[in-house]
Amino acid sequence: MPPNAFPAPTSSKLLAGAALWAFAVGLTGCMSPATLDRAVIAYDRATTDILSKQLLLNIARAHQHQPMHFTGVSNIAATFNFQFNAGATPALTGSSGSLLTPIFGGTVSENPTVSIVPMEGEEFTRRLLTPIQETKLTMLLRQGADVDLVLRLIAGELRMRKDGREVVYFNRPSDATGYPLFRQAVLHLSTVQDRHALYVEPLIFERRWSVPAASLSPEQLAALQKEFNVDYVPGRPLAGLSKRVTGHILVTNYDTAMLSNEERIRLHEEADQGPPNAITVDIRPEYPGGELPFHGSFRFRSFHNVLDFIGQDIAEAPEYDVPRHPQTPPVSENPVHTMEVLVADSEPSDADVSVNLNGRYYAVKPDSGYQWNREAFRLLSQVFQMTMTELPQFGVPSITIAK
Repeated sequence: MPPNAFPAPTSSKLLAGAALWAFAVGLTGCMSPATLDRAVIAYDRATTDILSKQLLLNIARAHQHQPMHFTGVSNIAATFNFQFNAGATPALTGSSGSLLTPIFGGTVSENPTVSIVPMEGEEFTRRLLTPIQETKLTMLLRQGADVDLVLRLIAGELRMRKDGREVVYFNRPSDATGYPLFRQAVLHLSTVQDRHALYVEPLIFERRWSVPAASLSPEQLAALQKEFNVDYVPGRPLAGLSKRVTGHILVTNYDTAMLSNEERIRLHEEADQGPPNAITVDIRPEYPGGELPFHGSFRFRSFHNVLDFIGQDIAEAPEYDVPRHPQTPPVSENPVHTMEVLVADSEPSDADVSVNLNGRYYAVKPDSGYQWNREAFRLLSQVFQMTMTELPQFGVPSITIAK
């Protein structure tokens, strides 16, 4: 060997170096998705837990007559830094070979930045205090929610006409006459739903007009045809205009498409007389559920009133058992409480989530059998998501990974 010359690397050294490099590159690629997966799931669980606890905390505030308040997580910027080091050392093989043993290591660091935004101001307060709109009911029921649970939670009253005057049945235990009748009405709707005969759909009808044909210029006629069906015959004095209209949502035990166009218009105009938070119910005797026919409208609460209703049920205005109407078929579930909340001096061990306010622990009561309370709490969370305002975003990426 010439002086100052290095020996050529053996094939075993080359193979060891190549394997070491491939392992380091592969480890970097594998750890990034794995870490990202754990981070996304962990942040998702954390934000969901925060929302659940805030809802429960505001129920506790309603129980203790304290102001309600919400805080949201608007951004989570989590930066992950991966660092790897690698090397090789001669194996302890003596003079019989020249094997190399790889040495490698690595570190992973996380640097999260969480943006927390108080939900306050005129816009959010307006959404919190504005009664829930009729379209929300359709969205909730199409997800498979029980109609009696939905209405017991968000409906504040049922209005019907009796002896030529409007009668109001309030969904609050203090109304000794109205509360039992309200409960019996929504429970009867549940039996209609169980028979797959409950319709919660918008009215579809056709509006028609007649205009003097002589007053329509060719340009006006072309413009009208973009929005209306035009029945225009040259030489006739009148041109017919018609348009398909989607009207108010109705709760019925029949398909409203079977009604005449005039009847659908009449029902729409009747519903149009009510406020935006009202939905008309029309249960007719000749269809499933007609054992107890009734016609009226439910009016929905605001989300603030929903929380207050649950909070006052704990002690001040507790709900009580209401048996089904004698004309209503047997039912399997008719819970006393819309959503039962436990209050204790120590944290309940079997609760999914609990909060502490002024030394008292609050938790959704665990269910036995049918998951009524859990479904009510899940529904409450969905209603809140539809009520809350959009949180401001600050233009930062949600999760970034640096290598």
